[in-house]
Amino acid sequence: MERWQRIQDQQGNVTPDDLPLALTREGPHGPVVHALNRAARLAGVTQGARVVDMRALCPGLQVDYADPAGDQAALGRMALWARRWCPWTVADGGGDTAGLVLDTTGSDHLWGGEAAMLAGIEAELSTLGYTARLALAPTWGAAWALARFGPVRAIWRGAADLAVLPVAGLRLGAETLLLLQRLGLKTVGDLAAVPRLGLARRFARAALADNPLLRLDQMTGHLAEPLAPPDAPPVFRATVRLAEPILDPTHHLPALCADLGARLAAGNQGARKLWLTVYRTDGEVSRISAATAAASRDAAHLAFLFRDRLQAIKPGFGFDLITLEAPVVEPLALTQTRLGGGQDSTLALSQLVDRLTTRFGAAALSRPGLRASHVPERAERQAPPVGPAPPLLPPLPDHGERPLRLLAPPEEIRVLYAVPEGPPAQFVWRRQTHRTTRYQGPERIAPEWWQDRPGTRLRDYFKVEDEAGCRYWLYREGLHDDGRGGDPRWFVHGMFA
Repeated sequence: MERWQRIQDQQGNVTPDDLPLALTREGPHGPVVHALNRAARLAGVTQGARVVDMRALCPGLQVDYADPAGDQAALGRMALWARRWCPWTVADGGGDTAGLVLDTTGSDHLWGGEAAMLAGIEAELSTLGYTARLALAPTWGAAWALARFGPVRAIWRGAADLAVLPVAGLRLGAETLLLLQRLGLKTVGDLAAVPRLGLARRFARAALADNPLLRLDQMTGHLAEPLAPPDAPPVFRATVRLAEPILDPTHHLPALCADLGARLAAGNQGARKLWLTVYRTDGEVSRISAATAAASRDAAHLAFLFRDRLQAIKPGFGFDLITLEAPVVEPLALTQTRLGGGQDSTLALSQLVDRLTTRFGAAALSRPGLRASHVPERAERQAPPVGPAPPLLPPLPDHGERPLRLLAPPEEIRVLYAVPEGPPAQFVWRRQTHRTTRYQGPERIAPEWWQDRPGTRLRDYFKVEDEAGCRYWLYREGLHDDGRGGDPRWFVHGMFA
């Protein structure tokens, strides 16, 4: 939820704290609550419940779509970020129960003790805009339960701390929790006091997530639950350490690019973004970046990207450490381009785009891409000059001839006389009077109800030719007595060759 709120704040959509808000996802019987804020929780909204039921309970509930995949990716990045405290970290769960698990064995003394380490973690998370409930315990299960059902910042002192926690702290399924509630087993202490033989018979064939005995053994440490963190993504970086400070990295750039290209080749990767960083003797850091249109690890090409950008580096009194890093990479395996030899035209095009981007800027290059829309000005979109175009909708039927040039926006014309159900016999455009000699049409284009505003009028397009032989693409916006405005308006939308 906090990640969604941060995105909304960056877009300028500030949500009041007292407004009940829930993020939804698709469930077996309609949308269900995926995450909710504090106001919704106080109003009685529960996670996992159907949205229609929660709206009956809280009529003022505002809903928006959740992004579970994005939340999981962000949680994975945060797990890698948390390795500043210990080397073993892993993301755990999703939604409002999402968290991070850190194996701090042998690391707490580096941060001044357990309490100081928890305070430091809480402070670092608050700077990122996240609130956290922290717990420190000997086992994964105990820390999970204390973090969600214990104090805000809990440190395990003994088994008595776990006995008062609800059975929901055992990470059990909803059906198993309901069964334990009906049996009167509301806390971990109540469950631990029940003879194990009876529970073992009842849950002998249950999976781990539905077996309270196994979960209890994991919490108390009688059953091992090892931490298996994912491998950190490889870092592709080339470094040069200098004996004396220098002011210009130009002479060291080819060697850095060759070293980085070799590291990328060993990993079958190609760079899409580069960082050239210099570390000055006064402790300051200066960095410039470059991007490629397609994945590349050619040393000469990578060096060319920085040719006109090195003057942006602020050397100060000199620097003695230079790094060239590829923070964004893509798979790039060795491929055979042509049987008869020759160069790969795609590679040459991407390198040309990189040269033009270096000289004129990334905003100066684009290529047109088609979109599935009947409205002419929406039928085209700008795409990156190299690489796959944005995903398109299914293509629309061919509408026939279209003008090579469209006016953006269309220019209104003054009609002197119009043929009934036809184009204007005379019209004035840009202070010039044009007399229609031939025309073709009309071609009617209705509003697209899924994205046009209510009240948008339809268009009737005509291809007309004037006395000088010039061909125009005109359209009439609206019809008489259509109930969506006054008299129809006429526009010039394009010119034919």
